[in-house]
Amino acid sequence: MVPLIFISCNKQEGFPLPTKQFIVTIENVSKPKLYLGSGVINTPKGDAMPGPITPGKKYEFMVKAGKGQKLSFAVMLAATNDLFFAPDEEGIALYDNTGKPIASQNVTNQVYLWDAGTEINEEPAVGPNTVTNQPGPNTGPAENGPVQLISKVTTDKFQYPAVNKVIKVRIKYMSGYYFMVTIEDVSAMDALKTSKGDFAAPVSPGVWVVHIGKYPLFKPGEPDWGKGLEAIAEDGNPTMLGEFVKNNTGLPYVLSPGAWAVHKEQAMPIFSWGKFDYGEGLEGIAEDGNAAMLGESLKKKYGVDYSGVFNTPDGAAGPVPIGPGMKYSFTFPADKLDVLSFATMFVQSNDLFYSPGDRGIHLFGKNGAINGDVTSQLYLLDAGTEKNEEPGYGPNQAMRQSAPNTGVTEHNAVDKVHDEYSYPATEKIIRVTVSSH
Repeated sequence: MVPLIFISCNKQEGFPLPTKQFIVTIENVSKPKLYLGSGVINTPKGDAMPGPITPGKKYEFMVKAGKGQKLSFAVMLAATNDLFFAPDEEGIALYDNTGKPIASQNVTNQVYLWDAGTEINEEPAVGPNTVTNQPGPNTGPAENGPVQLISKVTTDKFQYPAVNKVIKVRIKYMSGYYFMVTIEDVSAMDALKTSKGDFAAPVSPGVWVVHIGKYPLFKPGEPDWGKGLEAIAEDGNPTMLGEFVKNNTGLPYVLSPGAWAVHKEQAMPIFSWGKFDYGEGLEGIAEDGNAAMLGESLKKKYGVDYSGVFNTPDGAAGPVPIGPGMKYSFTFPADKLDVLSFATMFVQSNDLFYSPGDRGIHLFGKNGAINGDVTSQLYLLDAGTEKNEEPGYGPNQAMRQSAPNTGVTEHNAVDKVHDEYSYPATEKIIRVTVSSH
């Protein structure tokens, strides 16, 4: 069933022309991503080659993050079987509650010692299968347990130092959307107290990710996901997990609800090239993904035969934006003089939207009603109503703004986007198909 919120008929009076029924599908074809940024932590500051950090040494890496985005990482407590340091499932917030980036801050109290649950624990630095003693990678007895805080592993009776006795983690805001993260080994030479004497506590390489949701690298109480955390926790080898996070890093692209109109070519009901926004609701879509005002305006627009709003994805119970693999559909009748226009927001922006040109898409060609992919007739357009910020990071963009219509106002004509920032090719984000019968 094709969802419709409303369809308005404004058919102009006169001799009726033969009509066809059309179905339009607007699909988000972008690839789903788990992380906004990621990287491998493996080379101590000042060293030329990858390796663990020992007392007095540190890892240092730069991350890029926007408001509401968080940092997570995993690095191994070497001399163990499968223990690692990481924040909790929420990650470390890089912005405060007011939306400002955190200043230089010691965040060690947000880091915990975890058991990956993949290998049976032995006495640190002493057990034959701990990373410093094992004959080769992944050689200890498998445990098949869940990831959990080492403090909750009731079967483990070994002694471990407090997190802040091994590492110090600092985050320093640099400029723009950049933060410097430092993980320093602050352990004393007797940090690991064992039956065979005292030892320092090296920290092995790992990975970091910037994310929005919970559980970026593991979920407490569940087994390791098999993406490479085990190799970090058991062997200090970030290669597998590093490759996984790299392949799943990028901006999440979303398309908003929108409005459509079937009209005569000269009507140009949504916008006109080189002219200011009409003030009839396009701004609501382009800035906030709100199609209500434009939907109402199109009902009354001269030259518009039919119009409506698309806001409920196919198969969904209610109105929501569409992420990768989701789509909107709507239907209408049209005759050979009609064209189709619509607008949907490019959500990782301040006021950008996808739309055909101001005169719409011709629904009939030389061979009759059109059928097929019309994505090549779309443009990524700038409504000219709000100052642009870097896509995916700007604090006044729909996914991060504190309230609708909160960015810096500008007064520019509607136009194609320029090269101020980098934007993905239209066909990588949206596909529009038209079928008739």
